[in-house]
Amino acid sequence: MKVLGMWLFVVSDVMTFAALLAVYTALRMANPEWPRPFTLHPAIVFSTAMTLVLLTSSLTMVWAVEAMRKTDRRAAARWLAATILGGVAFIALHLTEWRHLLHDGVSPSTLFGSVFFGITGLHMAHVAAGTLYLSALATGVARGKFAAEDVETGGIYWHFVDLVWMFVFPLVYLMAVRG
Repeated sequence: MKVLGMWLFVVSDVMTFAALLAVYTALRMANPEWPRPFTLHPAIVFSTAMTLVLLTSSLTMVWAVEAMRKTDRRAAARWLAATILGGVAFIALHLTEWRHLLHDGVSPSTLFGSVFFGITGLHMAHVAAGTLYLSALATGVARGKFAAEDVETGGIYWHFVDLVWMFVFPLVYLMAVRG
């Protein structure tokens, strides 16, 4: 039942992100002067590193689920901790990127800035919520609480967050690279 509940939540969140990305794409296509604030280096290299961190955390989440299925709580808690570390690293990298963009004049008061910071900020909030959720899960797993289904449910959420980024990265970043 927990897994079903998480899938229902994920489906509703998919609709939210799909709508935001569709609006972003429509705005970009309707505005020939749409900003292209990203350079290949350092912006795209940096956001690619963020992507790799998030994908690696997805792999550690898979290993946490697998360890829990084998009832290896110690390994599951360690892999959950590694996943959390990946989430925290992603947030730190993202905030660093925001700081550089703001310094370079990308403002949330412009159309591009409001949509960019809105979409990436909502995604970052989901990553932050996921790290808190996985922290509670890891603590419980280490203390002998929670079952494999609980870790799988956390995995569904975490993979959703990663999957959303796989749409944000090309649509928002790669499509806004300066010529």
